[in-house]
Amino acid sequence: MPVANLIDQPAADSHDVIEVRGARENNLSGVSVDIPKRRLTVFTGVSGSGKSSLVFDTIAAESQRMINETYTAFVQNFMPSLSRPDVDSLRNLSAAIIVDQERIGANARSTVGTATDAHTMLRVLFSRIGTPSAGPPSAFSFNRAEGMCPACEGLGKATEIDLTEFVDRGLTLNQGAVKVPGYAVGTWYWQVMANSGLFDPDLPLRDYPAEQWEQFLYQPPMKVKVGKSNLTFEGLVSKVKRQLLAKDRESMQSHTRAFADRAVKLVRCPDCGGARLNKAARAVTIDGHDLTRCSSMQISDLAEFVRGITNPAVGPMLEGLRDTLDSMVQIGLGYLSLDRESSTLSGGEAQRVKLVRHLGSSLTDVTYVFDEPTVGLHPHDIQRMNDLLLQLRDKGNTVLVVEHKPETIRIADYVVDLGPGAGLAGGRLCYAGDLKGLKKSGTLTGRYLDHRVDVRDDVRQPVGSLKIENATLHNLRNVSVEVPLGVLTVVTGVAGSGKSSLIHGSLAGRDGVIVAGQEPIRGSRRSNPATYTGLLDPIRAEFAKVNKVKPGLFSANSVGACPGCKGLGLVYTDLAMMAEVASVCEDCDGERFTPEVLAYRLRGKNISEVLGLSVIEAREFFGKGPARAILDRLSTVGLGYVGLGQPLTTLSGGERQRLKLAINMGKSGSVYILDEPTTGLHLADVDQLLAMLDKLVDDGNTVIVIEHHQAVMAHADWLIDVGPGAGHDGGRITFTGIPADLVESSASLTAEHLRQYVASELVGS
Repeated sequence: MPVANLIDQPAADSHDVIEVRGARENNLSGVSVDIPKRRLTVFTGVSGSGKSSLVFDTIAAESQRMINETYTAFVQNFMPSLSRPDVDSLRNLSAAIIVDQERIGANARSTVGTATDAHTMLRVLFSRIGTPSAGPPSAFSFNRAEGMCPACEGLGKATEIDLTEFVDRGLTLNQGAVKVPGYAVGTWYWQVMANSGLFDPDLPLRDYPAEQWEQFLYQPPMKVKVGKSNLTFEGLVSKVKRQLLAKDRESMQSHTRAFADRAVKLVRCPDCGGARLNKAARAVTIDGHDLTRCSSMQISDLAEFVRGITNPAVGPMLEGLRDTLDSMVQIGLGYLSLDRESSTLSGGEAQRVKLVRHLGSSLTDVTYVFDEPTVGLHPHDIQRMNDLLLQLRDKGNTVLVVEHKPETIRIADYVVDLGPGAGLAGGRLCYAGDLKGLKKSGTLTGRYLDHRVDVRDDVRQPVGSLKIENATLHNLRNVSVEVPLGVLTVVTGVAGSGKSSLIHGSLAGRDGVIVAGQEPIRGSRRSNPATYTGLLDPIRAEFAKVNKVKPGLFSANSVGACPGCKGLGLVYTDLAMMAEVASVCEDCDGERFTPEVLAYRLRGKNISEVLGLSVIEAREFFGKGPARAILDRLSTVGLGYVGLGQPLTTLSGGERQRLKLAINMGKSGSVYILDEPTTGLHLADVDQLLAMLDKLVDDGNTVIVIEHHQAVMAHADWLIDVGPGAGHDGGRITFTGIPADLVESSASLTAEHLRQYVASELVGS
């Protein structure tokens, strides 16, 4: 069916639409579309079809760029410089607020309470009606001097040094007693210690007198004579803490990071017991509860406690706090606590926390942009998320949602479908209109919207089991369960029920267990799929062989790298308190290599052009050999549209997981643990995922999947349902068995939604 017949757009001459004309960001091929304002629009299409390029990189980016231009030139000097998106025209934009899955910083002082303003309202509450009175709200802030515990400065944690990782006290300095990286015998730091005259280099450290031992570890900087030079000696622990351990963890070299992990332990502050607050603040109570207890309570319990407070002096404040806490419960975050550090939240949890901040906002007629807001949500919770999206819309806002889940697509006022494929095969407008029209459109999304997987009736038989006994991590209640080997097991339950605690906490780290999670891949900006998978090695070897030069030339981390950007292709400018600004390197124009290296060719392409290929394009370029084998695995896990040289920092959680899986595929006898592998997958791609999981099992592996998607549940050989609720209402096994038995007999929330999924007809389909 011609695309023109599938477009049912609102009138373009109205100010009630966002008018996009000729969008060409990334793979978009001149997309023009009118998006209704003050409506809920869902953007669909396979991974890599151009949804994010249109919504985030075009509409939201231009809105933010235009807002930044309203500031004075002086202020703009301190802000990131945003380039105009590649689009012919954008009209009728409103201010865009992006609610994405980026983590809410790694600052230990940021918590769920501070990120949602719930903690601020609690502080005001305690300052006004708490007894005994302790002063203004700042007296209850662990981020302010008047409220923080003086011992840990409001962090709630203290560092504990493991001296056995610093030194071997049975050895002498000459024998290499110091174990710290960079302090080996003969190094500069070692020479200052051994030749300072303060210590006998041939005396075992355990024989040092107490005063000398204290000096060896903690001496403040002092001048010493080493040979003919005046040098500075500083105690080993003091020097290492200042020079190595004070660095940002991610900027450490791998061996230093490993040492830091072994040598320094974070323990609960002995003075405040982890409460972060000083003694005066901890003494104030409301109805027998101090602020620390309120912050550590499960949010659903805290909401119940706050509802019981009746004091007309704080009426409006109480109402605002109740609304915030109730919204968090409604959005499926009731199992969290306000003192939970923001950095420990998953991407989906972080996005929902950000959403809570906006629900109480007085702003209207703004554009909210969401990136898969249903990530990490059980079907039971998706309806509540949908209600909140509609609530934002009904306040007079424009809500743009990039989403794959049919439950959210069905509530859309308007659907924009991009595709038909990914990468170069995508980037075109396939459909724009209402839900009814989408179902009749013949597009991939339209065809798969009501597609369902039958409950598996040919379940495989296990060949053994992995036993989990008396698991108590987090909210688990002494759980014992057997996970079958040689089959596909799906672990289900609402968000916060204890699924990850059960599987990751009990099985990760065992022999033969491979965990492919969604967490960021540790590495630098120069890491990409080619380097991470080892694909770059055969590529460099081919270039070297054809051009009769050394393979090292074709590494952006080596001698062939552009000296201007050191092989990054981008130059990063640090703006202190603001985010770093990246600009294309002027020396290599973003190609990462020196002109000499770029002159070498392989079948007509230079190394930069090869790294610019997508996996699908590269499979055509490398028809055989070790490079093709790796590319085939990347294609099998659904990453055909990803660029070989695309920085790992740009990949989503689901893409990172599939990349890790591609590295480990081909092994037999392994146990694979996958965490929500359907994240970021189009409805049509779920079938491909299920086929891949089947292949892993048929090749002699065990696959354990933590998942909310009903298609994956229905396809399982074995189900383990955790619940029945979240937080302290979960942590128990509510069902183990085959999917058919769950549908037939279980009363759990998972069973209820799986029954609806496999029913012969869906409501409204």
